[in-house]
Amino acid sequence: MKWQSLLPQQCLLLMTCLLMALEAVPIDIDKTKVKAEGHVEGEKVENPDTGLYYDEYLRQVIDVLETDKHFREKLQTADIEEIKSGKLSRELDLVSHHVRTRLDELKRQEVARLRMLIKAKMDSVQDTGIDHQALLKQFEHLNHQNPDTFEPKDLDMLIKAATSDLENYDKTRHEEFKKYEMMKEHERREYLKTLDEEKRKREESKFEEMKKKHGDHPKVHHPGSKDQLKEVWEEADGLDPNEFDPKTFFKLHDVNNDGFLDEQELEALFTKELEKVYDPKNEEDDMVEMEEERLRMREHVMNEVDINKDRLVTMEEFLRATQKKEFLEPDSWETLDQQQLFTEDELKEFENHISQQEDELRKKAEDLQKQKEELQRQHDQLQAQKQELQQVVKQMEQKKLQQGNPPAGPGGELKFQPPGEHKVGDAPKHPAGDDQPLPPGHVQEPAVRTDQVHP
Repeated sequence: MKWQSLLPQQCLLLMTCLLMALEAVPIDIDKTKVKAEGHVEGEKVENPDTGLYYDEYLRQVIDVLETDKHFREKLQTADIEEIKSGKLSRELDLVSHHVRTRLDELKRQEVARLRMLIKAKMDSVQDTGIDHQALLKQFEHLNHQNPDTFEPKDLDMLIKAATSDLENYDKTRHEEFKKYEMMKEHERREYLKTLDEEKRKREESKFEEMKKKHGDHPKVHHPGSKDQLKEVWEEADGLDPNEFDPKTFFKLHDVNNDGFLDEQELEALFTKELEKVYDPKNEEDDMVEMEEERLRMREHVMNEVDINKDRLVTMEEFLRATQKKEFLEPDSWETLDQQQLFTEDELKEFENHISQQEDELRKKAEDLQKQKEELQRQHDQLQAQKQELQQVVKQMEQKKLQQGNPPAGPGGELKFQPPGEHKVGDAPKHPAGDDQPLPPGHVQEPAVRTDQVHP
């Protein structure tokens, strides 16, 4: 179904374009055999992560909306502009109560998750240097002013946020790759500085040798050209190259039978070309660079073939592209090793940025060390005070013992009472004539008889 085809990894409309069976074609398998297995109707295929920080929330919303028959039917007939403009969001008012209740619950969970992220962020920076705008950015995919219910505005915000984020996804990946390459070069140069002249020359020679070895590979066909697709047709699909048919090729590689070639299905077509240049067993081949090369190939084909820029290739668009001159007589394709990925000025600016970051980290480390030393000093001071007080208490106890006063207990009471001794005023009082037991060690004196008088 159309709506199932609109959620590839970098899909423009990820939002509602709900649930497409997005599995990359395993290029090393005979597709004629794969096709014979068929697609199981209703089978749930796990989609690749979109790379968005709210990916799980997005998918849960999609799964819930998919259960509503009315919304699903509207989505199937909606075009891309209706989805992007927010017209489809107004259909949310017509979904069942059960679906709305579940969406409310999902939104409350997402708001709680984002609040925890913000709290963790604030705790980590100890309330200093907080970028509040960056924190609020996390709420652009939902209406945080109403944290309890999922409204049409939430669906509209989710669509627009996902559309914008995915449009910038490839650009961000290119920027990260460029930083990765500059960091590699920076670390290489820093390492060379630690070597003596002889070792440095050997390292430089080894580096140039590896570059030359990496560049020594078979010709890479222009992505999306007839030669490139015929190679897939022959080597991956196991079919006769003389019988190459674009329409059949499209159907073979539309893995989920949705009528589109999505970005993952396109990227899978380039595996054979990439294997000519990159081998994970070779020291000189960088697999990060291979994925960047795959991304560049996919972007190039999309720019050439995807007429309406919906990040999906229809059968019509594909067949129209096969009629172009570029399909039959393409220019040569330059791989990454044949291009300058950054200039010396860009590298210098990058290194300055790294130096600034290192200085900031060093300053923070020094501040933390000072705090640690101060805390240790306070701890030692408290320990010294404690020992001093304990010594004073011990001296007072000894002094009491020397004066004949037994040491006092915690409440001021005597710890023990020597036999036969009583504090003043504590002598036992007994009524006259009352027989009471005597304390231990006392012997009762015989009573004097008054009837015995001696001269």
